[in-house]
This record gives sequence, structure tokens and C-alpha cells, in this order.
Amino acid sequence: MAAYLRKISPRAKPLIQAARVFKNDHPIRSASAVPEAGGISFQLSPEQLEFKATARKFAREEILPKAAEYDRTGEYPWDLIKKAWSLGLMNSHIPTHCGGLNLGLLECVTITEELAYGCTGVQTAMEANSLGQMPVIIAGSEAQQKKYLGRLTEEPLMCAYCVTEPTAGSDVASIRTRAEKKGDSYVINGQKMWITNGSVANWYFVLARTSPDAGASAGKAFTGFIVDANTPGITVGRKEKNMGQRCSDTRGITFEDVVVPKENVLGSEGVGFKIAMGAFDKTRPPVAAGAVGLAQRALDEAKQYSMQRKTMGKLICEHQAVAFMLADMAIGVEAARLLTQRSAWEIDQGRRNTYYASIAKAFAADVANKAAADAVQIFGGNGFNTDYPVEKLMRDAKIYMIYEGTSQIQRIIISRELLTQNTNSS
Repeated sequence: MAAYLRKISPRAKPLIQAARVFKNDHPIRSASAVPEAGGISFQLSPEQLEFKATARKFAREEILPKAAEYDRTGEYPWDLIKKAWSLGLMNSHIPTHCGGLNLGLLECVTITEELAYGCTGVQTAMEANSLGQMPVIIAGSEAQQKKYLGRLTEEPLMCAYCVTEPTAGSDVASIRTRAEKKGDSYVINGQKMWITNGSVANWYFVLARTSPDAGASAGKAFTGFIVDANTPGITVGRKEKNMGQRCSDTRGITFEDVVVPKENVLGSEGVGFKIAMGAFDKTRPPVAAGAVGLAQRALDEAKQYSMQRKTMGKLICEHQAVAFMLADMAIGVEAARLLTQRSAWEIDQGRRNTYYASIAKAFAADVANKAAADAVQIFGGNGFNTDYPVEKLMRDAKIYMIYEGTSQIQRIIISRELLTQNTNSS
């Protein structure tokens, strides 16, 4: 990792060295199912620990001090994005032939958890790049990958995943955006909604209906496109004012007679739905990791506060009611982390991870919301006040039950996988 970071930025060398010192001063407890001779190991490799230490240092020294101000203003965190990019903490999925690191998903979730600890709004802005990239990584031709993924490694640019619509969120098969073939191009018309990085993206992955047959199955009706954001006919809507993760840029995008060359079709016509859904197997584990990072932050904040605040003549952590809340928070964090790492590890072993990805995402979302709510409870009246960090954590946590498939959708997927496939691993 250090060699790569030195290559892309002269500033990376001192940060890597500092991260090693930081790691020694702040021991990292980690757990991951990394196979070694003789059986399963729950220890990250030295390289993975270096990634973790670098991300941890960046999150706690760069992101965390600015998180409250970005939450207040809703401003997009370009300064943090650019710093993270220069350090190689973004675009970890991109193949080496496009200038990327081509890291495994386990490395990705390790980095993501640490970034989310600082602020999940900032982390979501960064991670949205991975969601936008993933269809191109999965199905893009070498030329498409070099052109569009290569851009993201040459300078700090963003991309976006344009699938959700005002009337089609979890029910992706109901999207109404259409793409009509005319000569050597397609003309796209429709509206997308809740698009993360909507106004800052350099290009979009867009899913549109291409089949004129209204009864066509989702597996044949939709096509995926790469669309440059500066293409005429694209209108970006206002920034949405969300409950939490406020510095993440969320917009509606309107496509009005947007002409896209056939060279920008991903895969082939009619396979877009499969590509769009296939991306989630690789992006839901990082989303789960973000939830774990938030839960860990909530636990740390609550623990620290409980060891300072006194009631009835003793520290509140000495009251069993509070101590048990902290214990339950720790149980949730550790379990969610293991589930997240397992879901990432399955992909790295070359196996389909749909079952584990949905379990990790659903469970981590529940853990993050409970941990944040319990942290507010432990802080008491202070927890309800914006001068303390846990109220932001509670607001930020809710979206994990909604985006990239609601918790209810995850349970549909899990039950379907459970009832129709052999989920036992060897």
C-alpha cells in the first residue's frame, strides 16, 4: 500500500509513516475470516492493518473535527474528498489496468468502517463512487473501463448510480425512464431521484427501459448506460435537505432527450437489470461497514461519557442499567463487524455472496440505529442537544435501513435465498 500511495502523492509517505505510529499508539482490534494454513484466522494481514491504520488516522484527524460543521452547513466535503483521493482511500475497487488498486472487498470494508467512524455523511459521499463504478467494473468493456474508471484515478472525480426514481425505489422493476434506440445512439427520457453525488458526478450509471413490450420481464426490459454528466438534456435538481448525512449530495436528475452513443451501453441491451442488481452484492458489504463504523463511534462516545458523568454519587457506567446497555452495544458491534467481513470475504473467495451481503447489511443497520439511540439515552438530556455528537449519529444512522435496499427488502432476499439455495459454505 505504501508504495502505491507514494506513487500517487508525495504527501502520502509522511502520512503512512504517521499512520504506523498512530497504529502503535492506538492498538487496532480486528476480526476477519482470512484463511491461513491450519484453519481460519481472525487477524488482518499486515497490509490490511496498514490500510486500517491509515484510514483510522485520516478519519480521526481530518474527518471527525469537521463533521459537525459539514452537518450544519450541508456543504459538500470537497477538501476531504480530495485528501482521501490523494491518499488512495477512495476507488479501491478499480482494476489495475485503469490505474486502480484492485483491492479485495475485505480491504474495502476495513477502510470504509474507519472512514465512517469520522462521519458517515462524508463516507457515503466517498462510497457512492464505488456504487457508481461497480456496474462498469462488472460489465464494462476494457475500453469503457479505461475511459470512465481511468478518469477517477487520474484526478479526484465522482460518479453516481442513477436507478431510483420518484415512484420506484425498492421496486426497481417499476422504473419508468426510457431509452429509445435511434440509429447508432439511444435517447433517454425520465427522472431519477435520491441520487447520491448527483450534482458533483462526472458521469452516471443509468438504468432505463429499452423494451417496448410493457410485459417484458425485468431481466430483459432494461439496459444500463454510462452517461457523461455534461451531456445536453440533463437537469440536476435541488439539493435535498435530509435528516442526516447532510453533507452527502442527494439530488433528483432529469433526462430530457439525452443522446447517448451505443458505445456507452454496458454489456448488451436488455441485461441492465442484472448488472444493476449484481452491483449490490459488492456494495452492500461496504454499506454494512459504514453502519459498523457509526455503531463503534456511538459505543465509544457513550463509554467515554459514562466514565465521566456522575449520578447518585458514582459514575453512571457503574450503574448496572448503563453498564448493560454498553455491553449490548459491544455485542452488536462485534457481531455486525464479523458478519460484514464474512460477506466481503465470500466475494474475495470468488463466491456469490447475496445471502451474506443482505444479512450483513440488515443486521448492521439495526445495530447502528440501536447503538446510536442507546448512546443518546446514556447521554440523557445532553444527548438530545446538538452540542454533543450522539444526536448526529442517531440522525445519520436511519438511512442505513433505507438506502441500497431497505431492511425489509433485505429480509425478502434472505428468505428467498434461504428457501431456494444451499447457503452452507464449505
